[in-house]
Amino acid sequence: MAHQLILIAEDDTTILRGLTDLLSSEGFLVVTARNGNEALAAYGKKKPDLIVLDLMMPEKSGYDVCREIRKEDEATPILMLTAKGEEMDKVIGLELGADDYIVKPFGIKELMARVRAHLRRVNQAGKQTKSAKKNDKPFSFGEITVDPKTFTFKKGKNEQKLSAREIFLLQYMYNHTSEILDRNVLLDEVWGIQYGGTTRTLDQHIAKLRQKIEDDPAKPRHILTVHTVGYKFEK
Repeated sequence: MAHQLILIAEDDTTILRGLTDLLSSEGFLVVTARNGNEALAAYGKKKPDLIVLDLMMPEKSGYDVCREIRKEDEATPILMLTAKGEEMDKVIGLELGADDYIVKPFGIKELMARVRAHLRRVNQAGKQTKSAKKNDKPFSFGEITVDPKTFTFKKGKNEQKLSAREIFLLQYMYNHTSEILDRNVLLDEVWGIQYGGTTRTLDQHIAKLRQKIEDDPAKPRHILTVHTVGYKFEK
């Protein structure tokens, strides 16, 4: 993982310096930003491997930065830092696409463990993307035909794009049609390496998939919820 680039967006000078020194000492390259606009500019110019993002920053909040990045990039891990511990703040951040949430003050070992875990996950996701491209045979269910080779699906005459993660998730569920799939199993199989993130990450991806493929996302026909357990796919 050495020489991977991490963007730290934090307006507290002491915390910013401490994080920079810590990550640099662990062999990472670091680029910093002190407000939301600087964070977006640094992201666009440097394309970091991981982003450590303070929630409350001048000019643009961490929420706004996360939202803007996720419009074009679903893959780069975003770890949100905040002094707040309320559950609603976590929910909003995760719904906007953050991968993890660390409440200040936090331990150095905890932060480094999460950074390394998310970078391993990205590496595993890259391998899965290559696997999806190799397993590029189209598959169909209902009125939908999915083409893993082009990362698209057709529903009637309409064609839409799917992310690599959405393709892999659909492939896995399709290959286990009618099986009850535990949330943690899906996270491990699709996100990789015993992913330690929240199951809300999976739920948000399922919600996005339903928006794309279901006639009525509120009454899905293909991706069904199994209460307290996980999901089941039906053709």
